[in-house]
Amino acid sequence: MKFNTKTIHGGQHNVDPAYGAVMPPIYQTSTYSQTTPGGHKGYEYSRSGNPTRTALENAFASIENGKFGLAFSSGLAAIDAVMKLLKPGDEVVSTNDLYGGSYRLFTKIYQDFGIKFHFVGMQDANAIEKYINKNTKLLWVETPTNPMMNIIDIKACAALSKKHNILLAVDNTFATPYLQQPLELGADIVMHSATKYLGGHSDVVMGALIVKDEKLAERLYFIQNASGAVCGPQDSFLVLRGIKTLHIRMQRHCENGKAIADYLSTHPKIEKVYWPGLPSHPNHEIAKKQMKDFGGMISFTTKKNIMAEAIKVVEKLKIFTLAESLGGVESLAGHPASMTHASIPKEEREKTGVIDSLIRLSVGIEDIEDLIADLKQALG
Repeated sequence: MKFNTKTIHGGQHNVDPAYGAVMPPIYQTSTYSQTTPGGHKGYEYSRSGNPTRTALENAFASIENGKFGLAFSSGLAAIDAVMKLLKPGDEVVSTNDLYGGSYRLFTKIYQDFGIKFHFVGMQDANAIEKYINKNTKLLWVETPTNPMMNIIDIKACAALSKKHNILLAVDNTFATPYLQQPLELGADIVMHSATKYLGGHSDVVMGALIVKDEKLAERLYFIQNASGAVCGPQDSFLVLRGIKTLHIRMQRHCENGKAIADYLSTHPKIEKVYWPGLPSHPNHEIAKKQMKDFGGMISFTTKKNIMAEAIKVVEKLKIFTLAESLGGVESLAGHPASMTHASIPKEEREKTGVIDSLIRLSVGIEDIEDLIADLKQALG
């Protein structure tokens, strides 16, 4: 089954066996009747499992070419489940250009539990190995990274993880399985903030994990159930519906992203544009190898590295909405230094390029002429 078909049918029954519903019903229930203690039809309590959530988890597995999918109440809840595979004394090697929420979870919670984190530039995969030792249990990768759009070679990281017998987890939120499939490149775990492109309509908060290995899946299912950070049936229904249009939405995100990256690259007030599809982008060749296209996430800096200048630009935008998050059908703009990455100390974030003049765009699926006109008037 090809990808575009998988988004609609992958992992799903053709119709609901009860009444023939084409869409999986919303099973808005917390518990299920039993004919005898332990005698049930596969579900007993909705923290442990819900038919609507199961349909979604099957879809997650299908579109990432995995075998097992898990849905969580948020992307951070999904990351939290992965961290619970570790124990005090274990070490994690992660990219230094990292979503602020992931950085906060790692440094403010799990670091206090005795887990050591190394935040390193992963654009050169050869530079990663020196941070791996007998205590290392996990490589945590984002690619493209948030917000600098750095590209990390997943195959090279997978070779390292296999060599040292450690897990490789890839946050695939920005790319989505439409653009890249980390499990096929050797990753052990794929994570998504399904709030973003998988849901696609800025109306739900959810996270996902997808794996191929059955024993790893069993450990994660246990953590999911024991910790209880699961999503409800209504949210499951919404994301399942969103996945059905993922392929056509991503096509437009990519088309619009390219047009805006090209426009910004020639604008006299712009210093740098960060988009993996530009030939000048670092690791552009790796992006070409592991991605089908280059997505709708773009960051750029103004020539004046002054926070007030960047804030003035995002406040003047009219079609782009100044807001947190990304991946919806509508275009969003953000100022990472004061928004998504405010939890990262200024000195640390500036080392990776998150300076005061950096603006991040989540390019939506509106008419490109309107989006460029909006940027033109805001940069004025």
